[in-house]
Amino acid sequence: MLLGLQRASELALTGRVLTAREAKEWGLVNEVVEEGNVVDVALRWADKILRQSPDSVIVSRAGLRAAFGADGADGGMNKVEEGIWQELQAGENIREGLKAFVEKRDVKWVDSKL
Repeated sequence: MLLGLQRASELALTGRVLTAREAKEWGLVNEVVEEGNVVDVALRWADKILRQSPDSVIVSRAGLRAAFGADGADGGMNKVEEGIWQELQAGENIREGLKAFVEKRDVKWVDSKL
């Protein structure tokens, strides 16, 4: 849940609109960006994601969506564990990530097969 009952009630019942700074303080946004820097910041976030295993990004996204969906956290975890998680464990990228870690080298991800 992003907002508690009190804050959600305040917004819904008063029609108040949050400023960007308030949205950050309330934990609704990760970062407030000055006008003109939006693309640079978006590219920085994208670069952080692109440095991760494409398989792990897909599985993480599936887990988050399932947990925040109708199944709830436990149901979402079970759904992911019984499905796409098995494919992640059998994939080439998990082996590459572990091997790169042991060899203390940069990882070379391959396109996801998930």
